[in-house]
Amino acid sequence: MQVVAKTPRIDLRIKGDIPEKIIKVLRDEYGELDVSLDADDELLEVTTTDWYKKVAAETTPGEALRLYRDNAGLTQAALGALVGGVPRQHISGMEKGRRPIGREMAKKLAAALRTSPDKFFRI
Repeated sequence: MQVVAKTPRIDLRIKGDIPEKIIKVLRDEYGELDVSLDADDELLEVTTTDWYKKVAAETTPGEALRLYRDNAGLTQAALGALVGGVPRQHISGMEKGRRPIGREMAKKLAAALRTSPDKFFRI
């Protein structure tokens, strides 16, 4: 005879900043975790915070390009291939601010990285 047996649910609460090492140990032991906020925590749209506005204003188009490329998991060579055979050295130059990112290149980069061209081109 077969029966359905449910594993008892474990409810562990930790307050404050949880070190990534502790989260890793818990994931290794119990699998995927359900991390929830306390009732008094408030979620904010990050783009409306002063911190985000300050960081966005200080980020150069080249730095933004590198961040978006890294987040997409692309190498400079792979991104260059996606935007029409641009050499890796040109992508590197754009990221380091040695090569300007023109309006048309910003559009190609934005399409490849699924974002807005204004991240890479400033008037």
